[in-house]
Amino acid sequence: MKTAIVNIGRILTGDIAAPTVAGDAILLDAGLISSVGTLSASQVESADVVIDAAGTIAIPGLIDSHVHITFGDYTPRQKTVGYLESYTHGGVTSSVSASEVHVPGRPKDPAGVKALAVAAMKSFQTFRPGGMKVHAGAVILEPGLTAQDMVELKALGLRYAKAGFGAFETPFDYAPIVKAARDAGLITMAHTGGSSIPGSSGVWAEHILAMNPHVSFHVNGGPIAMPEAGFRRLVDESDVALQICTAGNLRTALLVAEMARSSDKLDRLLVATDTPTGSGIMPLGILYTLSHLCSLGGLDPELAFATACGNNARVFDLNSGFIAPGRDGDIVLIDACAGGSQDDALSALRNGDIPAVSAVITDAVPRFVGRSRNTPAGIRKVRTASSKIVELFEGGAH
Repeated sequence: MKTAIVNIGRILTGDIAAPTVAGDAILLDAGLISSVGTLSASQVESADVVIDAAGTIAIPGLIDSHVHITFGDYTPRQKTVGYLESYTHGGVTSSVSASEVHVPGRPKDPAGVKALAVAAMKSFQTFRPGGMKVHAGAVILEPGLTAQDMVELKALGLRYAKAGFGAFETPFDYAPIVKAARDAGLITMAHTGGSSIPGSSGVWAEHILAMNPHVSFHVNGGPIAMPEAGFRRLVDESDVALQICTAGNLRTALLVAEMARSSDKLDRLLVATDTPTGSGIMPLGILYTLSHLCSLGGLDPELAFATACGNNARVFDLNSGFIAPGRDGDIVLIDACAGGSQDDALSALRNGDIPAVSAVITDAVPRFVGRSRNTPAGIRKVRTASSKIVELFEGGAH
């Protein structure tokens, strides 16, 4: 399918090093972005669907790099069906499993945790709730797992390993198996902060430094933050990616973001939600956290979006998260909400408002055009200007 988006007001790339690109149009073809900038009349006419962006802002689809998926579009923690599809109405087009720890009765032996991770990975390879890509399957590191297990999991296609919920005596004991997972080519993540589920323990900066994972998950607390002195240690003494989450401590999220900005390490800052958990289901969670970073933390919106797009994509090795030729055709159009005090999405974020999500496209296929059911309407009328197929993709009302 070929989709053209025209009449774009601004294009944010998702790249922290070059957050904007000139142009007013994007062409998507066969699931990927094929052209960014200016389209010729013939390129527009060749599209199956043409979307009039009406001057709204185009961003890469948001990547929520901390979602506790289980199986299917269902969360047993909140007993809710359809939450992932709902997240697409918050502009989230990709999610990364933070481990399938909330599967009821989850196994804890080596064979069981391996089987659980592989089954989750494979079950989401073709299942796209609302068009979302779900990068599932994160093996929960437990005593008894070996370096050979990590090699075998990598050979099966698994990409992620998670420390923090296993039955190790102390968090320091994770270090050898985290190293083995890294050596095998897995991307390693570690719970950070106070205990979040019965039987787990708090993980603080000294533990993260000893483990040396790729990502310090919810470094601002999931939901309880670690002792304050640890934040500076992680920024200065490691190259670990620092993930801040909506379901964590807001004050320390702002603290970490400012430390990263002032140390010229914003490329290590990631934004995610850490949901669904006891904090609930948050389809607009990333947008709220970005509004906090901009309005309370003074971060430029163009850079803030990169923390939820390209930074996540780079750390988790995804082809989404950037608006550039060859990247996944995942685009979101955003605007200021109707009835607010601002006249564009970036000004709204600086003001502390969430933007309106006016269209979501994944794999070059429009999922809805005109209005998200989870945000107020935008002030501009995004519409399907032409379609050679039956579906017009108009979004429904609340």
